[in-house]
Amino acid sequence: MENKWSLEAWNAAEPIYKAILDLPFIKELTAGTLSRERFEFYIGQDGLYLNAYSRVLAHIASRLPESGMTEDFLRFAGDGVKMEKILHAQFVSEAPAVMSPACLLYTSLLRAQASDCVAVETAAILPCFWIYLEVGKRILSEAELQGHPYAEWIRAYSDEAFERSNERAIEICDTLAGQSSDVVRARMTDIFVQAARMEWLFWQSAYDMQQWPEPIRPQL
Repeated sequence: MENKWSLEAWNAAEPIYKAILDLPFIKELTAGTLSRERFEFYIGQDGLYLNAYSRVLAHIASRLPESGMTEDFLRFAGDGVKMEKILHAQFVSEAPAVMSPACLLYTSLLRAQASDCVAVETAAILPCFWIYLEVGKRILSEAELQGHPYAEWIRAYSDEAFERSNERAIEICDTLAGQSSDVVRARMTDIFVQAARMEWLFWQSAYDMQQWPEPIRPQL
C-alpha cells in the first residue's frame, strides 16, 4: 500500500481535529444554539481570512509545476472569493475592518510560507480545506437542519463540490510530496499540523469573540 503523505499528515493532526469537534462553538453550532452574535463574529473574521487565503492560493498557483495544478488552484482562489461574498450577503450586514489576533496569526503563518518551497506552502493551506470539510460533514450528520438558523452555512461547507476540491488539493499535495526529499516532506507535515492548530484557535477565538486589548487595538 502506498505510503501517502496526506495520511501521515492527517494522522499527525488528528488529535487537533478531535479537539475541534469538542469546542463549544462546534457543539452549539451543531445544536443550533450558538448565539447570532458569535456566529456573525465568526463569519466576519472568516471573510477577512478567505480574502487573504485566496491570495495565498493564487500565489501557490503561480509556483506549481504543472498547468493542471495551476488551473485548479486558481479555481480554488476564485471559489474562496465567491464564498466570502455569499456568506456575507447571507449572514453579516457589515464586514469587520480589523482582523482578530487569531485571524492575523493564521493568515500571517500562511503568508510566511511563500519563501519556502511550493510543496510546503501548499501543505500549509490544506487544513483549511480538509478540516473544514470534515467538520462540516460531522455537523451535517448530527444537526437537524429543518429550522436550523445556520443551515446554509452547514450545507455550503459539506457539499459535494467542496469535497471534490478538497480531494484535488490532497492529490496535489501528495504529488508534490512524492517529488520531494524526506526533509521537505517532514516540513510539509510540520506546517500542516501548525495550520491545524490555527484552525482550532480560529474557532475558539470566534466563540470568545476575541478582540485586541485596548492599549494595542488597531486604529481605524
